[in-house]
Amino acid sequence: MVSMDILTAPSSSSATTQYECSDREEMSDRIFVAQPSLNGNELKYVSECVESTWISSSGPFIERFEKAFAEFCDARHAVVTNNGTTALHLALVALGIGAGDEVIIPALTYVASANAVKYCGATPVFADSDPVTMTIDPTDAAAKITTRTKAIMPVHLYGHPADMERINALAARHGIAVVEDAAEAHGALCNGRKVGALGDCGVFSFFGNKIITTGEGGAVVTNDERLADRLRLYRGQGMDPARRYWFPVVGYNYRMTNVAAAIGVAQMERADDHLAARGRVADWYHERLHAHRDMFDLPETAAWATHVYWMYTVILRDGVSLQRDEVMARMAAAGIETRPVFYPMHQLPPYREENSHYPIAERLAGRGINLPTHAGLTESDIGRVVSQLVNAVRARG
Repeated sequence: MVSMDILTAPSSSSATTQYECSDREEMSDRIFVAQPSLNGNELKYVSECVESTWISSSGPFIERFEKAFAEFCDARHAVVTNNGTTALHLALVALGIGAGDEVIIPALTYVASANAVKYCGATPVFADSDPVTMTIDPTDAAAKITTRTKAIMPVHLYGHPADMERINALAARHGIAVVEDAAEAHGALCNGRKVGALGDCGVFSFFGNKIITTGEGGAVVTNDERLADRLRLYRGQGMDPARRYWFPVVGYNYRMTNVAAAIGVAQMERADDHLAARGRVADWYHERLHAHRDMFDLPETAAWATHVYWMYTVILRDGVSLQRDEVMARMAAAGIETRPVFYPMHQLPPYREENSHYPIAERLAGRGINLPTHAGLTESDIGRVVSQLVNAVRARG
């Protein structure tokens, strides 16, 4: 699921858009929900681009980044793009998804998952979520398959992988494609294997708040050489690679710049550090929130999965009478930014389904809060977040 929200912007909830801090803290004291880690060779490599004048969609860093990211995903090919949403669209186009087709996606995802399907003239069909992983429920997905279903798009939400073993088995039974939306799950594991190349292809985002970032950017990874060739064809306006300025198909300008790829190369050099930092943050949250399980459902990890914690997400338990948005407003007043869990697709105007009900997705969305999760957080920061969160829930009036 490709999340394009502004790096440190307030959430869309009106209750959390005001930063009227009761103690008038300075901006330097605020704890933001996301922040990029740019502590490697990013500046050095970007400067090389500028000095060489290779700043557009040609240059050596593009190939280097594609090679490094493919290796990171244990995939044969990576095709980088200018953002994660275009990578999703590109994947569906290359797979031949078009008008009249249906693609099953989770109801609980970022809107880009559904939008990319619509860009193809196809119809997104929603399935409910698993209550533990927050990802698509394979049983509900199976019930949504029709003769028009051409693909299923599991979303590795907030860093926990979907159950790809069951998804792939389902797809194989019905002869449909599998497109992993891995925008939020760089490095996550499913049964010991990296997400991304577990289906026909996998899509990643490198937006500024992601585990690996290029500022803006995306990628499609695959083990299918013919699919990789089609991805590259459609990415570059559809120009025949063997005949310059000959266009056999209607393509798109979805190319990544050499400057963005330079940042990506630097990020890949420290990929293990980025993942380790997320793990530390999650451990600190687990330790401090464990005593408050009466208030919050904490993230769980399935036995077959490795969670990479793009976002550490808590769910207010039913015994908490305070509304989610009020809790977030109180956190904002204390100088701590949070985010609501995504709205389910069937509640959004372009995809509204008046009589549909996805109970797990609706509960997770209505009660879920993303806490600050990034490599720059200290153990003291996490202690402050947890203290303010508990105080916000306990407070009256």
